[in-house]
Amino acid sequence: TEEYAKGLLHLYGAHRRYDRVVILEDALATGHQLSRALLTLSPTHRVDLLLLAHGNQGCLVGHRGKEMVGPETFRALHAVRARDPQALDIRMVYGLNCHGVTLASTWIDLGADVANGAVGVNWFPEPSLSVFLRQWLNGASYSTAVTRSNRSANRVWSRILRSTHTRAHPWILSSRQIVFGRADLTISG
Repeated sequence: TEEYAKGLLHLYGAHRRYDRVVILEDALATGHQLSRALLTLSPTHRVDLLLLAHGNQGCLVGHRGKEMVGPETFRALHAVRARDPQALDIRMVYGLNCHGVTLASTWIDLGADVANGAVGVNWFPEPSLSVFLRQWLNGASYSTAVTRSNRSANRVWSRILRSTHTRAHPWILSSRQIVFGRADLTISG
């Protein structure tokens, strides 16, 4: 839940590591609000973006599943960045959204140094989120944090889900994370 995720941010010290933590939840989980937050923060901050949203091919699913954050939002951000490359200062994007791999190149094109994405439906937001946050906030590289979080989730869920003798369970295959961009990036730079 959202409250659980906010609790993890406090538990692992996100508020001590970042100057500002902005949370877009409920009615604020829209493309307009995401664009507004990115464009407001970028002139004074490098932005690390944590996507705790549902997803579909090429989009995030926002407030109550009714808000699709997709091409219309990203086209507008691309246009702003084309006019002024300094308008967006996105350092990293960590997403738990399904089909995240379909948005990874979009984030890189918007200037993010690194992004990740699930190849299909991401069945394992936990323990992925908690492991990623613990690793990232304690200085592990982005790729190490993503890889460890994915391995932890696979280890936990492979005990519960049955696989065939020759192949992992389809949920494990679908939840596989891929890193795009500067994999060695750390929270310190």
